[in-house]
Amino acid sequence: MTSLKLNIIANYVGNFWATLMSLAFVPVYIHFLGIEAYGLIGFFTTLIAMFALLDMGLSATLNREIAKLSVQTESAQKTRDLVLTITTIYWLIGIVIGCIIALSASFISTHWLKSVSLNTQTIEHAIMMMAFIVLFQWMQGIYASGLIGLQKSVFLNGVVIIVATLRGGGAVLVLWLISPTLQAFFAWQLIVTVLHTLILATGLWRYLPVAQSARFQFSILKDIWRFMVGMNAITLVSLVLTQLDKIILSKILTLEAFGYYSLASMIAASLYRAISPIAAAVFPRFNQLITINKELELKRLYHKSSQLIATIIFPLAIGIAFFSYEILWLWTHNQQMAEQSYLLVSLLIIGAMFNGMMNIPYMLQLAYGWTTFSFYMNFLAILVLTPALLIGVPYYGALGAAAIWLSINVGYVLVGIQFMHKRLLPTEKWQWYIYDMLIPLSTACIVTSIAKFFNYTGTSIFLQLLALISIFSLVFFCVIMSTSYIRSDLFKILNKLRFRLLVKN
Repeated sequence: MTSLKLNIIANYVGNFWATLMSLAFVPVYIHFLGIEAYGLIGFFTTLIAMFALLDMGLSATLNREIAKLSVQTESAQKTRDLVLTITTIYWLIGIVIGCIIALSASFISTHWLKSVSLNTQTIEHAIMMMAFIVLFQWMQGIYASGLIGLQKSVFLNGVVIIVATLRGGGAVLVLWLISPTLQAFFAWQLIVTVLHTLILATGLWRYLPVAQSARFQFSILKDIWRFMVGMNAITLVSLVLTQLDKIILSKILTLEAFGYYSLASMIAASLYRAISPIAAAVFPRFNQLITINKELELKRLYHKSSQLIATIIFPLAIGIAFFSYEILWLWTHNQQMAEQSYLLVSLLIIGAMFNGMMNIPYMLQLAYGWTTFSFYMNFLAILVLTPALLIGVPYYGALGAAAIWLSINVGYVLVGIQFMHKRLLPTEKWQWYIYDMLIPLSTACIVTSIAKFFNYTGTSIFLQLLALISIFSLVFFCVIMSTSYIRSDLFKILNKLRFRLLVKN
């Protein structure tokens, strides 16, 4: 099995388990803490994303440079110096982030968040604990990027599986057996986050090529500053774009209403866990193929990885959008929560689907070192999104924000790909639109619509669950059959299995 396939499989196993752990325990968190407290947890997630603005492109730069150095001779010392230089800067930024959150705790608890049942002191103490969690979680990004650049996804995802189990299952035990409070919840998150960071840091340094002791080198920054600045600009506008709705809603809505939006956002964001394993494994390979000038193989990998993402996210996104109420009710057994959230889930997950299809084109841009295009696209989207949210949210609330988010991401696909392929792989644009996007998407929509029309709506939980599993499986199979690269790979696997069975017999 090639390292690329192994890394993709490892990424999927890790992301699947992390998603399962995060989703499985949400109803339990809400049971012990209440939907308003879960709104505060949603605000915590937004904080983490907001302060990723200060990344300055360092994590993507480390990933890219390590991948490039891995195919060059006599690069061991430069690789170790690179890691020490970037991680040192990252620690300094992380400490600044922690201090900013801690010093802002009083203002956020009294002037920003609107709570009905949670007192100000409880919120302030929770935010103080968030400051330390964000610091150590911030550092996980740079260590994980280094491991991905080294193509050590098996180790990375082994750690993810263990930590996700501890984080989710341990939090439930703490709330059940020790104290059903926000303070206990965040205390446990802090313990697990520190442990996770230490393991990743140790793993990265262990897998680096052997050389002399690493040294902090300003000269390294001179070599990579252009790409780093470009990535910083992209990160800045991307995170403003993806978090702006939550920032505005956290100010306008009550914590309870924001809790429902956070729940829907978390479900939609889970779709990215189905995308990131492929993007994480493909990006270093893109860099290598461009470095050694293998354009034909690059084109093939571009379409194959795009179709692979399509076969996974189209059945998931379209299926969840069509059956959002049923899924929420089966998941939470809470009719009010399902009624308050199902439309939000449908809109947000379709928006996430279109956004997700832009991941492989985005990885291609970064591999070529072309960072300005994504920056200008995202900046233009912010100019549209900001007034739209400020005007729409007061009138239409969370649903207005979700609809605007969907519209922005449709625009990315319709406009962004057009301009990108004028410069990169110009002969591949229509193949991407037709074979990687339109055909599998149309297949998913048609099959799911038919299934929705004939769907069993009885009261038996088992039969409803069985019906949904059958529908998702059918849509998944039909979408695979509609994609040339993935269908071909499936037939090859089946033929190999058939041959082995014949040999054995």
